[in-house]
Amino acid sequence: MNVFKYQAKDQSGKKITGKVEAETGHDAARLLRERNLVAYRLAPQTPFFLLDFFNKATNKVSLADVSILTRQFSTMISAGLPITDALVIIRSQCTPQMLPIVNQILSDVQGGSSLAEAMGKHPKVFSQVYVSLIKAGESGGVLDKILSRLAENLENEREFQAKVKGAMIYPVVVVSGMAVVVSVMLIFVIPKITSIYQDFGAKLPTPTLILIGLSNGAQKYWWLVILIGAGIYYGFTLYKKTPGGRMKVDEWKFKIPIIGNLQKQVILTEFTRTLGLLVGSGIPILEALKVVSGAVDNVLVAQALTRAGEKIEKGFTLAYALSQEAKVFPAMLYQMLAVGEETGKVDETLLSVSNVFGQESEHTVRNLTTAIEPIIMIVLGVIVAALVIAVILPIFNLSSQF
Repeated sequence: MNVFKYQAKDQSGKKITGKVEAETGHDAARLLRERNLVAYRLAPQTPFFLLDFFNKATNKVSLADVSILTRQFSTMISAGLPITDALVIIRSQCTPQMLPIVNQILSDVQGGSSLAEAMGKHPKVFSQVYVSLIKAGESGGVLDKILSRLAENLENEREFQAKVKGAMIYPVVVVSGMAVVVSVMLIFVIPKITSIYQDFGAKLPTPTLILIGLSNGAQKYWWLVILIGAGIYYGFTLYKKTPGGRMKVDEWKFKIPIIGNLQKQVILTEFTRTLGLLVGSGIPILEALKVVSGAVDNVLVAQALTRAGEKIEKGFTLAYALSQEAKVFPAMLYQMLAVGEETGKVDETLLSVSNVFGQESEHTVRNLTTAIEPIIMIVLGVIVAALVIAVILPIFNLSSQF
């Protein structure tokens, strides 16, 4: 969303100035007309770089915002309200981040666009899967059921992500705190202690000399460490944007011990849940695979789904097509799909498999958290012990001189 400054007159001729958020200047002018304002000056705002960055970070629409909007929309459409009336009510209840988007959707729908077309103009908020489902619901006359399924799916995804993130909070906080304490010790505390040893002319042992070297390096070359770190991060980001780099990074993600398996389970959970939702909404399997392959956040899985789609085009079943990608998909998935295809319950089978993968990933996260805690304590103990030894050894040397 862009921000436009405007000067306008209301119906009584009173001058009004302000700001409006819209994709284009044309959209901004249309929003002002809907507010019964006649704009005679409209210009895009060009904010300071840091302020622009802050605004983008704080105005980002979250999964929770989309989930709540979908649930509200589902309730109103199921109650028989027209789409425009439902959007007007949602506009009065939504978060500030969602308000300009809902305004734009309402304006587009009132202008003759379908709901799917209006939502498709906001790909950063409504995914390709979301828009495809809304389109299927509109064309099939089952928008209320589609919205209900979407709301349930988003709520499950939100709950799952919250569990994974919640489990990783403790390790991240402890490691961050450890890094801050070590940095403070090296930059501020160690130099004062070592200056006392130098005044006494004490012979410094090797651990203390290493600690002094690290402290001097942290004091003199901290900016170089930051630059090198930023350069490595920037270079890695550019490399990851290349097709070959993205492929290698995604391969590497799956090979990390424990965490790689967790990554795979999370992706399989989201993939099977989404595919089950699409198929259960009446979207053909081939089209659903194309939508999911474009939305999945891993090149290896996306390419495997594309190849599976090509096999389905040749007449093979979904279970057989996925079984040919055994390096990516576990045997349980295509074995259960084979049963689902025989019974005509592919969507239910996919959702059941998604629940299984979700439970496995939750167990993995729980076990990972349990294993990380003692590992972190051991690492902390080693670092503290090394610092204490490096600081105390010269004291023993001084006491032996007297």
